[in-house]
Amino acid sequence: MVLLDERDGRYWQLNATGATVLQALLDGATPEQVTDRLAAARPVAPERAAADVAALIDQLTHAGLVTSTP
Repeated sequence: MVLLDERDGRYWQLNATGATVLQALLDGATPEQVTDRLAAARPVAPERAAADVAALIDQLTHAGLVTSTP
């Protein structure tokens, strides 16, 4: 998956896991639900999945590509 920041023309390339996480979030899943799905589908500890989901959200938020809701 590739994201385009139309404000400055910058591209962001996501790997398969990042694309899966982003698509799930866009479909309305919570970060906790995405974490559970990753941990169930991939050989990764739940703590690592949670950290990876949080890191992706943080990076996209800091880049101004997404906004978080309370």
